[in-house]
Amino acid sequence: MTPAVKPFHPQKRGAVLVLSMIFVVMLSILALGMATMSGMNTQIAENQRRLDGARVCAESGLEITRYWLNKVSIPGTTSPDQRLIKIAFSLQNQLSNMNIGVPSNPSTITIPAVTLNSAQGQSFSVIMKQIGDTLRVDVTGTYGTYGPVTRTIRVNYDFTTIGNTVFDFGVASRGPLSLSGNIDIEGVNTSIESNAYIESLDSLMALSITGNSHIAGNVSIVNSLAYVYLQGGKASIGDETGQAAIDNHVKIGVPLTEFPEPNPSHFEPFVTNVINSSTNTTTNATYENVRILAGTNPSFTGNVTLKGIVFIEAPNVVTFAGSTSITAVIVGDGDWTDNSGTNRISFTGNVSSLPVSSLPDGQQFAQIKNEIGTFVIAPGFQLSFGGNFTTLSGAIAANGISFHGNAGGTIDGSVINYSNGPMTLSGNSDLKFNRSGVVQVPAGFEPTIILEYNHDSYCEVVM
Repeated sequence: MTPAVKPFHPQKRGAVLVLSMIFVVMLSILALGMATMSGMNTQIAENQRRLDGARVCAESGLEITRYWLNKVSIPGTTSPDQRLIKIAFSLQNQLSNMNIGVPSNPSTITIPAVTLNSAQGQSFSVIMKQIGDTLRVDVTGTYGTYGPVTRTIRVNYDFTTIGNTVFDFGVASRGPLSLSGNIDIEGVNTSIESNAYIESLDSLMALSITGNSHIAGNVSIVNSLAYVYLQGGKASIGDETGQAAIDNHVKIGVPLTEFPEPNPSHFEPFVTNVINSSTNTTTNATYENVRILAGTNPSFTGNVTLKGIVFIEAPNVVTFAGSTSITAVIVGDGDWTDNSGTNRISFTGNVSSLPVSSLPDGQQFAQIKNEIGTFVIAPGFQLSFGGNFTTLSGAIAANGISFHGNAGGTIDGSVINYSNGPMTLSGNSDLKFNRSGVVQVPAGFEPTIILEYNHDSYCEVVM
């Protein structure tokens, strides 16, 4: 029997170990690569999170800044090179506890870091620059306490001219309003035309209605502590009496609205004639585009016809005692913060009025015929009416206004009392307000400039 032959295999010691080590090294390198990649992804995600946090801070700052700038209004007389200073002062008033930079050279407004979340280092800052008719606003959001990151959003605001909201009321008074006797304040077309706006910041009694007097529209009062006094069975607001009238037709604590800034000097170029102390004012006479010199204090006792512009310099006390026919704008050149009563304009006789657009053709009236919407603009003058009138053709503005006796009729516009003192109506002074078709700022009143956000200007600034 042949013995079995065993195959011979040469031994290769350590080959498996080598292969194992190769696999271990490869897997280690792969694990290290994956760990490195994971760490990088984590770092990228963290960086993205921090950048998104900075962007969110910038977005929050943008909305807060919009809220601040929505409260900014600039008088229409402000020259372009002074607008930035006006904006800065407005922001200072709103943010009195913050350090807003107002440079002597009005080129930049800087609002320093405003904290949103101190624990996470979230804040924003703002830089504003005026470029022509545009306000450029850069809002930079900051995120992180250590190694903070920032992102900046840029938007533009356009300087936009608007009319003033006080012309949406029949009566707008900084002081209280008092009605006594048989007074009717109504609208010609709708009761809304007779709405009243009253600030009364110096008097708790903002509105007093006694006797048979009433206001057909609604009343808005700024002073949150003010009250309304109604006495008499027919004293009413919105066709309701007693507490129901107050509950349903009076709003107390409404926001302030800006009063329009009067600009009497706008009318000076139209004035060509003069009334002084030597002028005879006792005869029937017609005056065209006339200036009443300061200190003249004339009393017109005869029948008077006024055409074009009547420009009254301060100080003056002017009385129209006879019948007065007016196709003109009456202008008082006073200070709209002067409530002293030193300057006065009184109409004690009957008044008839036509708009200046009806002036006859002629070179002296060619431009004036476009100065529509205003009957009296007399800042710093007390103004009183004591005689009848059918229609007063435009807005009326003065510092202290009264209608008494049988003064009454239709007013094609609003009555604006700049004085903190009361505006009074007594006797049988029925006023009917016709504000239908009033679509522009009345002549001589400066419109308001506001900042209008330009949505299309939104962009992120790469720093």
